[in-house]
Amino acid sequence: MHLYVHIPFCHRICPYCSFYKHTPGETPVAEFIEALVAEAGRRTPGLAPIQTVYFGGGTPSMLSPTHLRRLVNGLRETLGIPDASHLTLEANPATFGKRTAAVFRELGISRISLGAQSFHPAHLQTLGREHGPADIAESVLLLREAGIPEINVDLIFSVPGQNLDDWEQTIDAALALDPDHLSAYNLTYEEDTDFFRRFQSGRYRDNPAMNAEMFALAEGKLVAAGFRHYETSNYARPGHESAHNQAYWSGADYLGLGPSAVSTIDGRRWKNMPDTARYMAMIQSLGHAEAETETIGPEEYRVERIALLLRTDEGVPLRFLDTVRPGQIDQVIEEGLAERSASHLRLIGRGPLLVDSITEHLVC
Repeated sequence: MHLYVHIPFCHRICPYCSFYKHTPGETPVAEFIEALVAEAGRRTPGLAPIQTVYFGGGTPSMLSPTHLRRLVNGLRETLGIPDASHLTLEANPATFGKRTAAVFRELGISRISLGAQSFHPAHLQTLGREHGPADIAESVLLLREAGIPEINVDLIFSVPGQNLDDWEQTIDAALALDPDHLSAYNLTYEEDTDFFRRFQSGRYRDNPAMNAEMFALAEGKLVAAGFRHYETSNYARPGHESAHNQAYWSGADYLGLGPSAVSTIDGRRWKNMPDTARYMAMIQSLGHAEAETETIGPEEYRVERIALLLRTDEGVPLRFLDTVRPGQIDQVIEEGLAERSASHLRLIGRGPLLVDSITEHLVC
């Protein structure tokens, strides 16, 4: 079993982000933490042992040391999370100092995912980020000094106004910090974001050719630097792949706590109320905050495995493709986008960049 905990608080709302989030406002944070622990307690009976924990958001690093201690220790006690479990916490540069970094380590946080996004001041401003390039380097230094075992640096490419040289400079700056893991995400225009509205109005445009160039540049430089390109957007030094994300891709069960969090256990999937105040009220009155539910049957599970495992460097096991017409698979191979082994189909060349359209081709 794997655990995701959603902390929706942000100092500022980034114009490209579609995750449920808001400024803390009048939210009683201590009561919110208690609601998370209470929700965990209601899910405990019959729950398999927790192997990985991921604190996402939002900006979990905004939590004070007091609130973070109560949350992590409360979840450990309630869910019986072993000390050896792999714990990841998302953090933004300049949202924590030396004291808080030490608390991360004290609480057994083994991996920090740092939302750097860019090392170019103008692009950080476009993305609505509050930090500068120097803040990223300072945050990595604080985490290293605190003894955090693994650091991931998140980057975004195809930012409006970004060119190939800008992207290369950002990659080089990230590599200079010697991270254990790098995520390089192609910017997408998600509904209900300011960026999407600018895209619809024509102010921002998508450039598939530039996306491909930036993708290839990142892959070339990061693989040459010793990183394994183990998923479309993720690169790791050997042994530092994200265990939590690998569990999602492989189809393991997971429990989600907090507003908007999604869970899938024994073929049942539910999404919590995406409203913090209502989430807290529902936990207090009902013991849960389920707003949407669905059943994941064998066919839905198969399609999800194709979509997610095709994104990995190992590819999708052929058993998930046994109902796909051979000609559909052959076409992808003949176009040089995939290769087939005795057990798997994996994407090659430009395939990883076209994974969504290839998935659609295979499952339709």
